[in-house]
This record gives sequence, structure tokens and C-alpha cells, in this order.
Amino acid sequence: MASGTSSLSFYICGIMLLLVCALKVPALLRRRHDTLLRAACLLLFAAGCLMIFAAPASIVALNGFTGIPNFAAPVVYATMTAFAGASLLLIINWRPAAPDGTHRFSRLCVYAYTLATIAVVGFFWAGDAPVEQVTLFDAHYANTPYIREMIVTYLVAQGVAMIAASILCWRWSGEVRGSLRAGLRILAPAYLINACYDVMRLVAVAARWTGHDLDFLVDEVSPLLAAPTSVLGAVGFTVPLVGPRLAGTVHAVRQLRLLAPLWRTLRQVPAQSAVRTSLPWWRTPPTVLLTGRKTALYDALLALTPYCDPDVRATAYHAALLRGEDESSAAVAADAVMILDAVEQQRTDPGRLDHVAQTSTLRGQDLVPLSLALASWTAQDGRDHHVPLEKAARHE
Repeated sequence: MASGTSSLSFYICGIMLLLVCALKVPALLRRRHDTLLRAACLLLFAAGCLMIFAAPASIVALNGFTGIPNFAAPVVYATMTAFAGASLLLIINWRPAAPDGTHRFSRLCVYAYTLATIAVVGFFWAGDAPVEQVTLFDAHYANTPYIREMIVTYLVAQGVAMIAASILCWRWSGEVRGSLRAGLRILAPAYLINACYDVMRLVAVAARWTGHDLDFLVDEVSPLLAAPTSVLGAVGFTVPLVGPRLAGTVHAVRQLRLLAPLWRTLRQVPAQSAVRTSLPWWRTPPTVLLTGRKTALYDALLALTPYCDPDVRATAYHAALLRGEDESSAAVAADAVMILDAVEQQRTDPGRLDHVAQTSTLRGQDLVPLSLALASWTAQDGRDHHVPLEKAARHE
């Protein structure tokens, strides 16, 4: 059972897991046939109970409250067995596979670990463990009839589940990409470390069978694996859930930064339908900010349509080609020059309403290249030099 580690950390982790489980209960009631959600709730509940029951203070309290020496042993070990089965069940249902195969393996997992949990409790009541052992129960009772079988049952059941889950996670990680792959690559070693915990305790138990003393593996070494296993497990399950949202946020922030030059150019353009509401960045998701920003930019471009001069664009386009730019880059640079000229024309001659049909394609244009072109020296050079030459030629 647990070592002398402070019980507070056990209770904090256990309560947090049970709270998360409670938050999922409404969804579970609405989707009662969702096997993946049921497996997740079972895992969270078993993990929360395990952390609370395995706390050293809880072990002493359970033994003292019931008046039965080592009553906490079957409680903790049965919960550990249920947790192991729930972990394997979650991976089986999480991993994409044929529905028939998933249902078959799920039933097999449920039956096997239900029987193992019952066996742990049954072996304890059939055996005799009169001396309370808080930290060395496995080693102390390694040779006691029925108690020995209880110890081996929970260790083997948990070890098999952890190794199987680790293999499934690692194999599945080779078939996926992104945050899901990262999460699976974290879960695989987490389950493997948990299996090492079981192996160490089995080695200590087997040593007692042969008359040797490796008790330090039970009360000194194996408890050291609990912290990294818990951390890796929590991170492994969190990354696939948080990863896509985080990636979307990073993408939105990057897009906002790239669109900043275009926004600075067009934010003062009057447009009746433009979204000009100032959204506070500290409480508005970047994705929402990006949507509002793009809407405002497209509306500003539409408002500039009557002031866009195709002759200005043509002059800037040919000048860009002469500078050695490819056709797509030259087209974007020419659009940037035309927009800069349109902003100036709209400011100085707000009544101008020609060339409406010529530039309607700006409405569906990718805004980022246009924004980068506005920020580059190419667009500014076209605005400062090529546009005046065009206007001078047109006035002659």
C-alpha cells in the first residue's frame, strides 16, 4: 500500500479527479449509450477513489474505523484493479476500430476485471492478516495463504492492463498526428512506468517466497514511481483535449499579427456595415477577435471599391514584374498599391463612385498576403513612385 508520503497530495488529486467526474455526470445522463464517455467517467471515478483510499491517513482511518486490521488493503487493491480495468477499457473504446471488435474486447475487459476485483476481496476474507501493515503489506504477507493470492491477483491484473494499454497507445500513435499523437506518446510510457511499479512489488513478493529480503522495493523504490506516473497520465489525457484549441488560438494570434499592417491602413475607412466594435482582448478569445477583424477588413475593402483605380493597379503590376517578381507576388503588390491609392482618394474625394465592378474580387481575397505586401517596401515603393507617374501621364 502507500508509503509515508503526505496524505494531502493524495487528497488534493483525488478530490480534483472526482470533481471532474462530477462535471461529466450531466453529459453521461444525456448520452447513456456513449461507451467512451462511460469509460472516461469510470476511469475518473476509480482514479479519484484510489487517490483518497491510498492516502496513508485514509489507510489508518479505515483500519481503525472498522476495527479490522488491514481492512484498507482489499479496499485499495480492489480500487487499483478497477482503475487498471477502466484504463484499458478507455483505450479500447478511444482507439478507432471496428464496432464489433471494440464491443467484444470491452465486454472481455469488463468481465475479466470485475472478476479480478471480486477475487481480491474474496481472497482477503478467506485469509488471515492480523497484524496491521501500512507500508509493507505486500512483502509482510507474501507467504500467507489467500492473502498471497490476493496480492498476486491485483499486481498481475494491473500489470497486464498497464502493459496492454501502453502497447495500444504506442501503436495507435503511429497512425495519427498532432496533439493526439503527442498525448499517446506520453501515455505509453506512463502506463509502462505503472507496470514497473507492479513488477517491482512482484519481485519483492517472489523474494519472500525464496527466503530473500527485497522489501525496500515495496516501501522505498516503487512509491517513487507514483508521482511521474500521475503527472504523465494527466498530461497525456490533457494534451489531445487542449491541443487543438491551443493550436487554433496560436493560429489566430499569428493571423492577427500578420493582418496588423492591413488593419492599420483600413481601420479609419468609413464603412456602414463594418464591424467596428472594440472587443477587449483580455477576455475575448483570439479566434473571435480574428473573425471580427476579418469581417471589418472585408467591409472596408468593399467600401473602397468605388475608389480603386485599375490603371493604378496595372502600372504597379507591370513595375513589379520589371523588378523580377513572379506574377502572383506582382498581383498582390499591385493590389496593395491600388488600395493605398484608394484610401487616399476616399479621404480627399469621398464623392467618387466609379470603377465599382473592377475590384469586387478583393472581397474574397486572402488578406494575409495583401497585409504583408502593404508592410513591405515593395508596396510603399509602388505607392510613392509608380502611382504619381501614372497620374501625371493620365493628366497630360
